[in-house]
Amino acid sequence: MRQNNNITEFVLLGFSQDPDVQNALFVMFLLTCIVTMVGNLLIVVTIIASPTLGSPMYFFLACLSFVDAVYSTTISPILIVDLLCDKKTISFPACMGQLFINHLCGGTEIFLLVVMACDHYVAICKPLHYLTIMNRQVCILLLVLAVTGGFVHSAFQVLVVYSLPFCGPNVIDHFFCDMYPLLELACTDTYFIGLTIVFNGGAMCVVIFTLPLISYGVIQSSLKTYSQEGRHKALSTCSSHITVVVMFFVPCIFIYVRPVSNFPIDKFMSVFFTFITPMLNRFIYTLRNSEMRNAIEKLL
Repeated sequence: MRQNNNITEFVLLGFSQDPDVQNALFVMFLLTCIVTMVGNLLIVVTIIASPTLGSPMYFFLACLSFVDAVYSTTISPILIVDLLCDKKTISFPACMGQLFINHLCGGTEIFLLVVMACDHYVAICKPLHYLTIMNRQVCILLLVLAVTGGFVHSAFQVLVVYSLPFCGPNVIDHFFCDMYPLLELACTDTYFIGLTIVFNGGAMCVVIFTLPLISYGVIQSSLKTYSQEGRHKALSTCSSHITVVVMFFVPCIFIYVRPVSNFPIDKFMSVFFTFITPMLNRFIYTLRNSEMRNAIEKLL
């Protein structure tokens, strides 16, 4: 049950109170949001409409693109509107909803990146058995597990925050509702709660981050038997994915693998996995993939 709570809304400080800076940020984030949405949805539609892109790799890429599209709409519309308003507020229910969807998409993406790393491992190291191992039932099961993992992670975060009492300050030094800024506003000692958050979010990022690295280490060692052309193609696919993994996980680890604290730099680090990575994912995966480029050109 929710404890005594006198707070009905939170005030988001955002990045700056300077009108000129806010106008510049409005243009930047609006363009980023448009590029992210159009790019992600274009990839989803291309993969669905193209019969040549029916392999499990493209199935998971379409899922990742859809998650990124939802992820970007969780934060960017509110931020863009706030940049035009003098008072940047968000109601308590809206804050909880944003927190839930944000961590649901983030958690699902974390597990999807691991699933994609496993898919690359099977495709490169077990090519003759690839379609047998990664059949449709297995792909759907892995997708369900990824979404379930994201849901459990997100539900835990929201339940923790919802059970805390907020009876004093309501100013969040951030551009969206996140765990650490909210824990700092609670009218109770959150030290042990913070440790559970570190275990739930931070430790999960660290452990899961090592899994793709291990899989690509194994892939690297197995490429010695490949021809130069085969090795180049495999490394091109893996390098694209590992770039996305590093861009997403490193900021997450920086923010969540530490006791409860809120630093000014956290806002700029959060931009990477909420705006930059979802936008660049599309360019990283499509510009280095001739099949995707050809399919998009045919679709257009």
